[in-house]
Amino acid sequence: MRTQIKCILLIFSIIFLGNFSNAQNNYPYWQQAVDYTMEVDMDVETFGYTGSQTLKYTNNSPDTLNRVFYHMYFNAFQPGSEMDIRLQTISDPDDRMVEDGKSRIAQLGPDEIGYLRALSLTQDGESVSYELEGTVLVVDLNHPIAPASSTTLEMNFEGQVPVQIRRSGRNNKEGIALSMSQWYPKLAEYDFEGWHADPYIAREFHGVWGDFDVKITLDKEYTIGGSGYLQNPDEIGHGYETPGAKVKKTRGKTLTWHFKAPMVHDFMWAADPDYIHDTLPIEGGPTLHFFYKNKPEILENWKNLQPKTAEAMRFFNENVGPYPYEQYSVIQGGDGGMEYAMSTLITGERKFGSLVGVMVHELAHSWFQHVLATNEAKHEWMDEGFTSFISSLCMNTIMNEQKPNPFKGSYDGYYELVGSGMEQPQSTHADRFEVNFAYGKSAYSKGAVFLAQLGYVIGQDKLMATLKKYYNDFKFKHPTPNDIKRTAEKISGIELDWYLTDWSQTTNTIDYGIKSVTEAGSGTEIILERIGLMPMPLDILVVYNDGSQETIYIPLRMMRGEKENPYGQVKRTVIEDWPWAYPNYSFEIAQPISNIRAVVIDPSQLMADVQINNNLWVAE
Repeated sequence: MRTQIKCILLIFSIIFLGNFSNAQNNYPYWQQAVDYTMEVDMDVETFGYTGSQTLKYTNNSPDTLNRVFYHMYFNAFQPGSEMDIRLQTISDPDDRMVEDGKSRIAQLGPDEIGYLRALSLTQDGESVSYELEGTVLVVDLNHPIAPASSTTLEMNFEGQVPVQIRRSGRNNKEGIALSMSQWYPKLAEYDFEGWHADPYIAREFHGVWGDFDVKITLDKEYTIGGSGYLQNPDEIGHGYETPGAKVKKTRGKTLTWHFKAPMVHDFMWAADPDYIHDTLPIEGGPTLHFFYKNKPEILENWKNLQPKTAEAMRFFNENVGPYPYEQYSVIQGGDGGMEYAMSTLITGERKFGSLVGVMVHELAHSWFQHVLATNEAKHEWMDEGFTSFISSLCMNTIMNEQKPNPFKGSYDGYYELVGSGMEQPQSTHADRFEVNFAYGKSAYSKGAVFLAQLGYVIGQDKLMATLKKYYNDFKFKHPTPNDIKRTAEKISGIELDWYLTDWSQTTNTIDYGIKSVTEAGSGTEIILERIGLMPMPLDILVVYNDGSQETIYIPLRMMRGEKENPYGQVKRTVIEDWPWAYPNYSFEIAQPISNIRAVVIDPSQLMADVQINNNLWVAE
């Protein structure tokens, strides 16, 4: 049947996909602010480190805070941790985290585990009491933090870098010495919903906006890449120094690297003694940095990756909004691909197409997560899904893929989820999905379809305008699902509460069918049926025997508006709205049935109809 539909769609030769190119829930918007000053000493032999942290926390909320929480992520990498137990009890564990069917975390020895411990903690110079509860440090303040006031928290801490298992760690499978993400005591976010001191069980993250001033001391043979601007390049060298400058000779076995990262909500760094460090300035844009192993088998791919990264940066700048920092770093490390402030960790021993693909996806996260900082634990589909949407468009362009529907993979993933019977609403907390499969398809596939299908509802030009306004209005904030919905409503003039509710808060599916096409006097009556619970407006394509075509547009009544004709070269007739509660809808065409070759619901196939077999009627 899909092949038959494809043949009909070839007749309908209109290319339309090329058109893609300040309040939270009505509360007055506010967000907390935190500035970190940290000094860290890393022992590259034992993988232990010590550090000091001065944290200035500003309470911009209307509430008085009596305690605060820190994330101590590295404690997840210990036998018996919540991450370990979840890994042992979920039916489809991440294959990077198991070996011979067993949890890799459960098998870690004392010198292989990760840990992060506070050695002392003061508030404005006075000691405070605290208790470590797994990956969360609970701190009872001596003095409450009143609204519109600040406090200074100072901590001495120690940690041990775990064997690379997930995201962070030492000596990953490609030989990168240190992938340092989620490595420092990180203050939990407090927003209009309250504290978000989630334990680190599997995924995702939420952070407070602020400035980072970080000094890292380690073996001078190691090169560091990551978040922030290096403040002492002529002292460090390693490819950072000013052209023509002489690198200062240092005594001893270590170097201290000094980085500053303004207005970010995370800080990552990676280090290795064998990193090659390349730079590529973009005219009118940031300077790109690349850090990768000096291995002959990957050198060509990593050199060729660099101009592709520049192309991707320009694509996102044009289609979402200007990248706001002066540099971006692509770093070999980690266990796959993971985005961080001003940088990413990606595994680098890949075929070229895969290397470009993971770079594009993680770079796109610089917009959808590291500038538009949603709460990933609660709205992971806004992070992963929106990134998947825009990166699919980018890959279609910079890799000349020429896919008529760049989002087909996302739609197929969503259909697989629905067919599995394991779907949970997208409003499910990221850690609360019963299986990893359901999380992945919901966050990445269904999240991408949310935007692609929104283009079907409001029009592709309005969708791209929505993304630009959304970025401009909510950059350096913490947008929620309501914010993208309201932005789309303002751009399109269409009411969309029904769309956000059904798609993200339920598992309702879309299923419309052509119930009958029959003779009606000198014309033809077409009866449609709504089978699924989720409502949608409908584009109906009618193909006549002489090769001519027309479309019939049926707005959904609760939209209180309609999109413009997406098929500008084809006649369109807008007919009466369809009220959702009515299961059937009929209309007539003036042409006799003998003149009609085919009728198709949604010729674009951007409406995620879960049963496409009933979307086509073909004359016998």
